[in-house]
Amino acid sequence: MTGKTTPALVKLVVFAAVTLLATALLAQTLGAFPPAGTTYRARFTDVTGLLAGDDVRIAGVRVGKVSDIRVVEDTTAEVAFTVDRDVPVAVGVRAAVRYRNLVGQRYLALTEGPGDPRPLRPDGLIPLAQTKPALDLTVLFNGFRPLFTALDPAEVNKLAYEIVQVLQGEGGTVASLLRRTASLTSTLADRDAVIGRVVTNLNQVLGTLAAHDKELDQSISQLQQFVSGLSADRTAIGEALVSLGELTDTTAGLLRQTRPPLAADVRALDELAGTLNRNSAVIDATLGRLPQRYESLTRVASYGSWFNFYLCDFDGRLAVDGHAPLTVPGVDATAARCATGGAR
Repeated sequence: MTGKTTPALVKLVVFAAVTLLATALLAQTLGAFPPAGTTYRARFTDVTGLLAGDDVRIAGVRVGKVSDIRVVEDTTAEVAFTVDRDVPVAVGVRAAVRYRNLVGQRYLALTEGPGDPRPLRPDGLIPLAQTKPALDLTVLFNGFRPLFTALDPAEVNKLAYEIVQVLQGEGGTVASLLRRTASLTSTLADRDAVIGRVVTNLNQVLGTLAAHDKELDQSISQLQQFVSGLSADRTAIGEALVSLGELTDTTAGLLRQTRPPLAADVRALDELAGTLNRNSAVIDATLGRLPQRYESLTRVASYGSWFNFYLCDFDGRLAVDGHAPLTVPGVDATAARCATGGAR
């Protein structure tokens, strides 16, 4: 049993060691455990976009990390950063916040200055005179917006990246930037036919609007009057909306109250319809006799707004206890009103 588990245990130990080593190297690369270094401070008028943990670079090589950013003297930003101990930092060093990429990430760039070459003491301060804030490219890119809207995204990225590099002094020249801009504008020139058609169509639209300027002006005036009327009646409209809400609530309450009896009435109506259907023969016979009955009733009430009753036929016997039954004389009238079908 021990002989079988030993190779598996060795493999597990080797795998764990390699994993820990790779994790440590990755953490070191990402800066989760930065190497020990010397801390310095630099003050800027603006460090927008710079964050704790961003790189500190010299000649494009990462030599440290930004450790903290805080506001001092109300309007000044103080950046604390750490540089590797084996990298010297002079008193005359220059610090600048630069763009790392087009996403907007920044880094702190250190360059050699013409000042004092002596080493800067630990926790030393680089003053405002030796620092430069990040470039504000928003206004510049807004100026290029008409050009950007007509280009492919890849071309826009190339042009924007070259603009950042040239303005930060990281590579390229203004001449190369102008060549790139010229090539892009030539791309726009190749599309002059499309642009011409757009302008022509726009002219047609504007011409149509100009031909109907009176109607358009009238429509705008009527719309203005309508809006003014709504504004003048806003109090009444608000009260009407409140009343409408109250009416809706009342109607909803009424429906909630009447729904159960209404449902019962519908069920009873269904039962009534079934009963009438089962007795349809009786109903038909009754309806067939109604005209004759109405005719007789009409003759009875023909003398005025009252009913006349006539005794047409009568007979019977009157019995009293202790006496012989008394036969009542019968009546059998032969008048026309007592004929068959009359009120007999």
